[in-house]
Amino acid sequence: MFTGLIEEVGEIESVRQTDAGRELRIPASFTDLTNGESIAVNGACLTVREFGAGWFSSAAVTTTLDRTVIADWKKGTRVNLERAMRPGDRLGGHIVQGHVDCVARVSTVERSGDALLVDLSLPPSIEPLFVLHGSIAVDGVSLTVNELRPGGLQLSLIEYTLRHTTLGDLRPGARVHVEADVIAKHVRRLLEPYMREASTLNSLTDFSLEH
Repeated sequence: MFTGLIEEVGEIESVRQTDAGRELRIPASFTDLTNGESIAVNGACLTVREFGAGWFSSAAVTTTLDRTVIADWKKGTRVNLERAMRPGDRLGGHIVQGHVDCVARVSTVERSGDALLVDLSLPPSIEPLFVLHGSIAVDGVSLTVNELRPGGLQLSLIEYTLRHTTLGDLRPGARVHVEADVIAKHVRRLLEPYMREASTLNSLTDFSLEH
């Protein structure tokens, strides 16, 4: 589990295809890593395979590549890094699992005073999971939904976020990892049977009225 508070930004040093998957070697200042621990890399939970002084490596398997933009990463790609949360840590962001729900596309980026407004286009299936001023993780960064838009939503990025994450690099057309609030996902799952039942009853009622 993560919080969406980025610890540092890394720059991919090398990418190669191995039996373990698409293997990434990333420089980082973490000094007490262990093999098998989890690190969120741009919001995707990856496992540390090897590490040394100032670096670690992780591999993304086919399933992960299909759900993320990791297949597009290359040497020099900048990524947000966060180690898994420890018991007793402050939960300054929100609960982030490191499970990417979708890849969204940046539609517009515009400066507004001291904030950078970023509009994201989202798949229709995930739109209902977001609410005004609710939580969202974008490339692993815990953010607040600034506005809901048809087909997507807007983010308002503060200066600190722009300096300490990769989000300051966003441009129209960029693709980003999005993770919805896990509580919203569970609530929707629990309500689905009742929503289907209500939809069926409404259809029957409409049929009866028409005939």
